Amino acid sequence: MDIFEDAPERAYAWAQAGRGAALATVVETWGSAPRRVGAQLAISGDGEMQGSVSGGCVEGAVVIEALEAVEDGTSRLLEYGVSDGDAFAVGLACGGKIRVLVEPIGDAGMPFDILADLVKARAARAPIGYAVSLSGGNARLVSEGYENRFRMDRSGVEEDGDTFVAIHNPPLRLIIVGAVHIAQALAPMAQIAGFDVVVIDPREAFGSQARFPEAKVINDWPDAALEQVGVDTRSAVVLLTHDPKLDDPALHIALRSPAFYIGALGSKRTHTSRVERLTAAGFSADDIARIAGPIGLDIGAAGPPEIAVATLAQMVQSLRKP
Repeated sequence: MDIFEDAPERAYAWAQAGRGAALATVVETWGSAPRRVGAQLAISGDGEMQGSVSGGCVEGAVVIEALEAVEDGTSRLLEYGVSDGDAFAVGLACGGKIRVLVEPIGDAGMPFDILADLVKARAARAPIGYAVSLSGGNARLVSEGYENRFRMDRSGVEEDGDTFVAIHNPPLRLIIVGAVHIAQALAPMAQIAGFDVVVIDPREAFGSQARFPEAKVINDWPDAALEQVGVDTRSAVVLLTHDPKLDDPALHIALRSPAFYIGALGSKRTHTSRVERLTAAGFSADDIARIAGPIGLDIGAAGPPEIAVATLAQMVQSLRKP
């Protein structure tokens, strides 16, 4: 998903309230389709809608089909051509084609219990996939067997040409320990790249909302703050203080977590000392090897903004090419 959209939550709320609902999902695209595979539109039984499958090109037609699907309780697979004129209107150079799966919420479409479990998993920041046969039925939630799709955030049709897997990953999150100059550059860059940003620093003069206006700021010791925030498979942890009193407790938590990236600022000498302390604390060589230190890709970065660029690039590399 491009962003953490709430179409499943809307469809669940409408269905639970007895209004009826359907989910329309882009399952395949050709050419310059306006939305990527996995994009969703929720439609209530009385015509309210949330989300998008085409940026406005075919929403009206999809809503009509969805209302009929809610009425008769059956799914349908639709195909639309997006004309050059419509594509240009939504900012594209040329047209394309999309296939859209419309599923009413119910036994013959997307079962309500499955949607409820999907919404619950999303709320818990648990990566989950929804697999369904395009020829009808066999809807189920999956958490294993599609590792590459989860890592790449890539929904799509499997090689059998019939099984569609929609990936519902939680938003990416960057947890920065140390509200220093590099953090001020890294936080907005990461937000542009789609990360929710949390900045942790017990020093209120550094970790202030004025210095990080778009981030969540926590003025607490890093270990307590990380326990509060939680570190999961969609989290990157970046330590920028190079002060053992702050970095080491955070590293202990990060290394025991499934974070996809752990980076720590400091010279090679600083990192050598860090390794010695972590070894003495009982961490194995494999554990310690998870730390990117010195932090960032080796691009010859000079100054906080360039170090931030190198760090963000290394984070994305770790996520997409583990």
